Amino acid sequence: MSNTLKRIAIYCGSATPEDPRYMELARSVGAGLAERGIGVVYGGGRLGLMGAVASGALDAGGEVIGVIPEALFSSEVANHDCTELHTVPGMHERKKLFTDLSDGFITIPGGVGTMDELWEAMSWAQLGYHSSPVGLLNAFGFYNHLIAFNNTMAEVGFVRPAHQGILITADTLSDLIQKMEEYRPHTPIFNMKADDL
Repeated sequence: MSNTLKRIAIYCGSATPEDPRYMELARSVGAGLAERGIGVVYGGGRLGLMGAVASGALDAGGEVIGVIPEALFSSEVANHDCTELHTVPGMHERKKLFTDLSDGFITIPGGVGTMDELWEAMSWAQLGYHSSPVGLLNAFGFYNHLIAFNNTMAEVGFVRPAHQGILITADTLSDLIQKMEEYRPHTPIFNMKADDL
């Protein structure tokens, strides 16, 4: 039995790095999801990796749902080419709608905002606010240090054994999607007794 991934929330940067591999990766992720019949839910912007994910998916005939805060919408960075574009009051509402609209999460390279989204998706899975797979695409070794840090938290004891499999990592989109489809949710903190904590 595998998870049905109809839509995946993509977390990534709104910047355009000098190294062209990052924009190419973002476009290929959008296109790769569309080719698999998986819709994209993302931050609703037209700049940087976010815009490249959306254009990659749209050019491949995929569904793209953007979720953008009002402050960014009014600053003219919104991508009006999306299949659907939702405007929300702020970042909390944005991340909540990502969770409501998606069957899973994939983080590709990005900065501080991307990290905020990734860690919240992991935290919410750990607590029990959702049971969707949380994927990290470690293209070009970009997240090697983050994966090592996550392992250190587990080794020290800040991530319980039951939750050490929440973060799913792979170097390619194909491998990552396969692992996400095979993911089995762990017992969330909300369902644990005090002795388990």
